[in-house]
Amino acid sequence: MMRPLNTRRQFLITAGVAATATALPLPAFALSSEQAQGLVTSAVNDINTIIASGGSEAAMIRQFEGIFDRYADTVYIASFALGNDRRSASQSQIQAFVEAFRTYVAAKYGRRFREFIGGQITVVNAKAVNSWIEVETTVALRNQSPFRVDFHVSDRPGKPVFFNLIIEGVNMLLSERTEIGAMLDRRGGNIDALINDLRNS
Repeated sequence: MMRPLNTRRQFLITAGVAATATALPLPAFALSSEQAQGLVTSAVNDINTIIASGGSEAAMIRQFEGIFDRYADTVYIASFALGNDRRSASQSQIQAFVEAFRTYVAAKYGRRFREFIGGQITVVNAKAVNSWIEVETTVALRNQSPFRVDFHVSDRPGKPVFFNLIIEGVNMLLSERTEIGAMLDRRGGNIDALINDLRNS
């Protein structure tokens, strides 16, 4: 039976950030703050270069996809977004979903970062939180108060990668699980239809 959308959303609200552990297990803490900060510094340098380039939206989105490919754990992010629904999916469906979601989420957050044109992202510090490192950055835009963007970094796939973003208090993992869950509900739980729509979004 398809789970009602309001039940799904209520679950997310009550679970909060602790729900992060329900996707794929993160490794025992091994990553250093210096390694995590180095990863984010490289990613931020690339992002700053893109937003200063003045390129077209299409060109910048392609560049942001490259950033997600290099620096993000998109397999983890996709698995978290699909949540418990992945239990009813075949392995081929999961693989197809991860690939479609990779393009979708990179384009979505690429557009978000594109809003920072004319500004600058600066790495502030890094600290250990549970089994990952939280790297704090500050975004300074023209005629606006600076705001915070946090990168959550782990070495789950064998190298430092970020697996979550907190942009002005909005948690990417939780937001994408809510959004993907709602999209799947609107399609009657049909994962193939969801995959097709993500590919064409």
